Amino acid sequence: MDPGWGNLEGKAPGTRALTYPLLALVVPVWHAVARSGRPYPWGADVLVTLPGFSDILGNRLDLYDRLTWFDDAIHLAATGSLAAAVVLLAGAAHAPVLRRLEIAVASGMTMALAWEMWEYAAFVTRSREVATAYADTVGDLAMGWTGAVTAAVLVGVVHPRRRRSPRSGTWGLPVELVSEGGLEPPRPNTGTSTSS
Repeated sequence: MDPGWGNLEGKAPGTRALTYPLLALVVPVWHAVARSGRPYPWGADVLVTLPGFSDILGNRLDLYDRLTWFDDAIHLAATGSLAAAVVLLAGAAHAPVLRRLEIAVASGMTMALAWEMWEYAAFVTRSREVATAYADTVGDLAMGWTGAVTAAVLVGVVHPRRRRSPRSGTWGLPVELVSEGGLEPPRPNTGTSTSS
């Protein structure tokens, strides 16, 4: 692989070539291990693979160097995309907005921080960007947070609502998982006793 072909010279092309295909395997492996019997989560799969594709395409078209705002847009969109995927995979698409925010911000910021640490170690310290790396990292994390918050709100708006079936509990999880995992909220005491 010639790094110059994709405008990846000095931008850790080998790590990208390994990381993005592994990222694309996350949802299929999760679905196989979960064995939930539910349909394949195509939406989450697309959301997980989109950041790697966008990064490679953005580098190939030299958008990072030609458009000053492109890096910020990618950090916002990539973190938002991954956070939305986690919300969907957690079965929290119809959870209250604060629960979606909790999941999206926790997962999104964890992934954004991991990316920034990798980016710094992989190529920022060896490039001419080292003088502006701190400001860029803080800006990237702020864009990631914005993307995660936006994702939490949009998942609740965009994802079609389904009626709860008798076989589903909290957040659409199977009743068995809900009762075993203690996820069902406590029922209010009505003051009546069912024992004789």
